[in-house]
Amino acid sequence: MSTDHAQEFAPRWLDAREGADADARSRGPLAALAPHGAVVADLGCGTGSLGRWAVPRLPGVRRWTLFDRDPELLALAGARVPAPTVETRLLDLARLGPADLAGATLVAGSALLDVLTPREVLPVADAVAAVGCPAWFTLSVAGRVVLTPEEPLDAAVAAAFNAHQRRGERLGPDAVEAAIDAFARRGYRATTFPSPWRLGPDPAEVTRLWLHGWVGAAAEQDPDLPLEGYLARRLEQWGAGRLTAVVHHDDLLLMPPGKRP
Repeated sequence: MSTDHAQEFAPRWLDAREGADADARSRGPLAALAPHGAVVADLGCGTGSLGRWAVPRLPGVRRWTLFDRDPELLALAGARVPAPTVETRLLDLARLGPADLAGATLVAGSALLDVLTPREVLPVADAVAAVGCPAWFTLSVAGRVVLTPEEPLDAAVAAAFNAHQRRGERLGPDAVEAAIDAFARRGYRATTFPSPWRLGPDPAEVTRLWLHGWVGAAAEQDPDLPLEGYLARRLEQWGAGRLTAVVHHDDLLLMPPGKRP
């Protein structure tokens, strides 16, 4: 949530958002995933927050394989996921192939789909379909933010932020729809689950960082927005315990032909 794309994956931001992510992830897919959690491929793993959340909730996890293109994040994640066996793989997902997922019983990812491009979603769908296992992607941005109290500028800031999320051909708020379409062409059935962040005075760090990133990205996208005083006012409301934000995300469960959710 920063004007700097690389900052979105900085350990400080990823650690700050972990509590909000944990509270937001839907428990809805867990029953369907329970028979498939033995060998998990975690794509774009970051610091491993999905593994820390999911391993205690998925019965029978034997191996958790972490994939990321950032060696520093892989090192952090590999030491912090509580699975019996943890492996790390340095890989750009644009080059993901079926051999990389050999033996996986579940492919997963968190806050991943919205930072992919349409061309990057296709090899992921192809590789998962070749293996024939379910896929589970959590916390994709939905493009909807509700702030309380409301202000007239909120909608314009949200629209500019959404446009910023689509920079560089990234899918941004279109990610879930694009993934559903890509997997449907390979026979997969999709179920979506709402997973909104509910931010307020607590947890404080993620709310403050999110506000800075949300407004900063909007200002970068549309320098003509009349944002003077907007961020300071919102931060003052947050500091006084009067600001809440619902940042909508979606979780996505994709089941292959012959397997029921």
